[in-house]
Amino acid sequence: MKIKYFNDTDTALVEFTENQVIETQEISENVYIDLDEKGNLVSMTIEHAKTTAHLPYISYQQMDRGAVA
Repeated sequence: MKIKYFNDTDTALVEFTENQVIETQEISENVYIDLDEKGNLVSMTIEHAKTTAHLPYISYQQMDRGAVA
């Protein structure tokens, strides 16, 4: 997974795979997802990312099997 932040447009791009994008769906006014030919998530675009996604704060935590988040 890659996260790219574009400061000039306050946009975050979260890339999950490098599959070819076939369709883009609007989830909300500021969130869009890109899907591949099988309907799997390829990437997500978040506009106004500082307020919508609380950037620049990013946290990653890998959970063990059976752990409750």
